[in-house]
Amino acid sequence: MTSKLTEVSTSPQAAKPKAAVANKVFIIGLPRTGTTSVSVALLEQGLTVAHQAFTKQAFMLADAVSDAPCFSDYQQLDKLFPAAKFVYLDRPLDKWIPSMQMLLGRMLVHLDKKSGRFHPIMKRSFQHSFKIWDMAEPADADHLRRCYLTHQQQVSEYFAGRDNFISLDISQTGALTQLLEFIGLNNPLASAKKLDFPQLNIGRNVASWDEYKHPNKVSANASGPERRQFFSYSLETIYD
Repeated sequence: MTSKLTEVSTSPQAAKPKAAVANKVFIIGLPRTGTTSVSVALLEQGLTVAHQAFTKQAFMLADAVSDAPCFSDYQQLDKLFPAAKFVYLDRPLDKWIPSMQMLLGRMLVHLDKKSGRFHPIMKRSFQHSFKIWDMAEPADADHLRRCYLTHQQQVSEYFAGRDNFISLDISQTGALTQLLEFIGLNNPLASAKKLDFPQLNIGRNVASWDEYKHPNKVSANASGPERRQFFSYSLETIYD
């Protein structure tokens, strides 16, 4: 499997100094909406970033967290981190559905409730948002469309009227500049031009976060004072 991450990665020696952000940033777009591209872009701006976080310590260490479990747990994270900012990633359904079908084709065996090797929190997050254990065909296009629109509607309703929320399509010109302004990062280039996100994980490419080398990366399984414990909350069922 070929990854494009290594084409844009920088060496630790070339890394930017640690940036200062006032609040946590949670990227709550579904998988295949650009979470890796956003995570890499924020690393390059000097933030500490966890692409997925399965321990309390990972959330504590990271300025920004994306992917699982943020896309399923945003309401709980909003309560745990009341000053946090939330970024929803939108993508046209005609592009997202086949991309998500491809991803599930590779991941479902590892998301199996009993035998899958993926972290239990990742499994729970995918079950919550995609009902992967309840569907005969979790990758069915109509099912995925419903899941996407349900998630989008719930996010929009939950954050309606809030100033700590933004919705972005990372393929749009200037989206990165818009994000940096939203989270309060002063980038000298932002005023000179509209910055764009790196285009990663395009087509059938599933780039591995692990392949991107950067000193500001935070391990999803970072151990802290409570070892690798997660937060003690539960998710309410949101599907009929």
